[in-house]
This record gives sequence, structure tokens and C-alpha cells, in this order.
Amino acid sequence: MTRWQVLATVGLFAALSVAPSARAATDGPAPPSIEFSFDGPFGRLDRAAAIRGFEVYRNVCAVCHGLRYMAWRNLAELGFAEDDIRRLAADTLVLDGPDDTGEMFERAGRPSDPLIPEPFPNAKAAAAANNGVAPPDLSLKVLERGAPYVYGILIGYEDPPEGVDTGASYYNAYFPGSVIAMPQPLWGEDVTYADGTAATIEQEAHDVATFLAWAADPSADERKRMGLRVLVFLLVMTGVFYATYRRTWKPVKRGDDDL
Repeated sequence: MTRWQVLATVGLFAALSVAPSARAATDGPAPPSIEFSFDGPFGRLDRAAAIRGFEVYRNVCAVCHGLRYMAWRNLAELGFAEDDIRRLAADTLVLDGPDDTGEMFERAGRPSDPLIPEPFPNAKAAAAANNGVAPPDLSLKVLERGAPYVYGILIGYEDPPEGVDTGASYYNAYFPGSVIAMPQPLWGEDVTYADGTAATIEQEAHDVATFLAWAADPSADERKRMGLRVLVFLLVMTGVFYATYRRTWKPVKRGDDDL
């Protein structure tokens, strides 16, 4: 393996290991400077924060935003027991059907159902209920914008500066254009954390961003671990190949020098 191959491998690993929080949006105001446990190639998900973020999302964000790419059974990856997953899923009502008479019906949720179902029947109904803007599904939002962006939007609500008219919308210092249709979702103490963590606006925003980072890329930790193993293997094999090269060709070079 050549030196350039090694460098290319290291560069590829670094690119693939960039945490979602580092993929910040390139347009609009710069997001706030905040560190997450999963930042960088050696970072790992804070599962306690992700679990707290799930509670905030389920009790606050799910009123407007779905999470269509995650199912209840995926919570097992965060450490939820199967019985707890079945219980949580059964506490939700899911529209299903049609039945034998052609009618839709509601039933208790199952582990295979979407973790957060779409809260509106269609995009037009969603827009009509939210200042004319349909709330997006947030399954991949952290991959698209970065965790600091999500955090910034949640803590960025302020009174508009003098001369700025937001109309029926709201002022947010971290939203592109600063005028956002979504009302402030977090106020602090929106949930009671089971682990006793104080539920400030900043803490809730941090936890939701962590949960969405996991939802967008559940295999990030495993991918990083695999990348490190591959990198170590390649470095070791490079040393072995180089030692073999020196051992094999050294006698030949000596022979040339004697001539």
C-alpha cells in the first residue's frame, strides 16, 4: 500500500466520521457554538440525553412534527426493554385500514408502527393549522442542517428588534431570515425528566437535538467504531508490508552496491 493510499484512507475515514453536529447549514445566521457528545470521529452518543430528548419530542414536538423513518422497535437501540416498547406503542392510536367494510379505523400502536406518526392527514391540513406552512418531518433534519442548528432554532426566540414586523409569525435569531412561522415550542419545564435533570429550555433543546441526531443516523457509533478498527488494521498492515519490503529487497540492494 502506497503512502497516498494510506492518506486517502485516513481522509475518507475522517469524512465519514464527521458527526451530524458538524454539518452546519451554510446559509442564514451561524448556529450557536455548542458541543455534543457525538462530535468528531471519537465522539459517542449520550444515550441518557437521547432518551430525555425522546420524551421532549413525544410530548412537545410530536404535536406538529412526525418522525416517519423510525419505528417504536428502534428504541431498543437506546436501551428500552421490549415490554416498555410495546407499552409505549400501545398508548398511541394509529389509523389503519380499510377494514372489511372499506372503512378506516383506529387501533393501538405496535412496535413496528412509526415512532411518531404524522400528526396531520395531509400537507394542506398541516399548513392550514400552522400559519400556512406545513411542519416538516424531522427524521433527517440533523443530517440536513446539523445539531447546532436544531438547538439554535429551539432557543432562538426573541422579541423582534425595533422596526421589524413579523406579522403573524415569530422572530428567531437563528432562523434564516429571522422570521419563522413556528411558535416557540419550548418554555422550560415542559416535561419532568425521570432522571431528575433540570428541564431548562437549553437542556430540553440540547436533548432534542441529541435525540434527532440518533434518529437521523442510528448506526453512527458503530460506523465510527468500525472505521477506527479499519484504520488501525490498515496502519498495522502498512507497517508489515513496509518491513517485508525492506527485508526482501535489502539483499538485492547490497548486491548492487558490491558490483
